[in-house]
Amino acid sequence: MSVETKTVNWVAACATGDIDEEDVIRFDYAGASYAVYRISDGFYASDGWCTHEQAHLADGFVVDREIECPLHQGRFDIPSGKAMSPPVCVHLKTYPVRVEDGQVLLGVPAQEAS
Repeated sequence: MSVETKTVNWVAACATGDIDEEDVIRFDYAGASYAVYRISDGFYASDGWCTHEQAHLADGFVVDREIECPLHQGRFDIPSGKAMSPPVCVHLKTYPVRVEDGQVLLGVPAQEAS
């Protein structure tokens, strides 16, 4: 399912029940990879790849409101994408998320008209 708006495409990434609280899953769409998180106050999404080296954050650990990279244990704030601890120093890009009818919808960048 995909609904296009002016700036983003809303894409069904998963069902709300697919992610336990304090967990993360991988979602690939249109050649890009994302990490979708569930923490105590809701669902969030970011780029899937760590900004330090090529490790997918879905293989990492959610600790409170942070995702820990599985490769070198750098941490990012999940809601903001802010780099929180070395070796990561470049923030993650985050994406809007909304929940409708039991589905977690990810707002991915709308494709340029061809």
